[in-house]
Amino acid sequence: MNLVRSELLKIRTTSTWWIFGLIMLPLWGLTLLINWLQTEALASGGFEDVPAEQAEQLDAVASADSLAANLYTNAQFFGLLIVMLLGIIVVTSEFFHQTVTTTFLTAPHRTAVMVAKLVAAAVLAMLFWLVTTVLNVLVGALILTSVDVGTQFGSGAIWQAIGLNALAYLLWSVLGVGLGVLIRSQIGATVTGILLYLGGSIGAVAVLGILASRYGEWINQLQVAVPSLASSLMVSGEDIPGNPARWVGAAVLIGYAVVAGTIGALTLRRRDIS
Repeated sequence: MNLVRSELLKIRTTSTWWIFGLIMLPLWGLTLLINWLQTEALASGGFEDVPAEQAEQLDAVASADSLAANLYTNAQFFGLLIVMLLGIIVVTSEFFHQTVTTTFLTAPHRTAVMVAKLVAAAVLAMLFWLVTTVLNVLVGALILTSVDVGTQFGSGAIWQAIGLNALAYLLWSVLGVGLGVLIRSQIGATVTGILLYLGGSIGAVAVLGILASRYGEWINQLQVAVPSLASSLMVSGEDIPGNPARWVGAAVLIGYAVVAGTIGALTLRRRDIS
């Protein structure tokens, strides 16, 4: 517990967390605007010319639960990126400021230090999730009411989506810590994390789309293997025809987090610190 308090103190005494918070605010607003326009378009209907094979998917996306889940988990894409970067910085800042030797002399049990960093990163991730969720629920309810969909607070699927969103924030903080252990350089780990997150999302959609057009729509099922796409699947509100179930996305992301945390702990225990 003392180690966790120490890690949280390190975070509180630096400007990193609130700088990321300031970065997150306009990204949240931009995403909200896009989702607002999308909600109005989907709620208004008028998609009679959609091909039959896509009509079922569109109906699922335009359902009340899916519209509400999308708004109540607004800005997940950027939020997960932010908490991953914070997880990276929780570790790499020790190497950047050359305080890691002092840390391990004070607490020689490296596994305990790794666990403390994971907990500290998780606490920070939950703080970001809580703030964005409160804003999402307040503003999202107004948007849903304005398009005559209703708040959907009585739907279990909505609270499940919000809960799974919290799990996604938690797991991405673990992934960030794991990456920070593997790549000591703060700049190197940050750039690598951004490239893997953004490049993985955009690149996977493009490549799998090309393969699906050639070999069949079943190829799109493989999108769930991409962590960022698995995260978005978790908060879809209801299962979308042609896509894996939401629990599959959660299972994939948990698997990545367990692997990243385990490799990070083993690496930190064995790597020489100078």
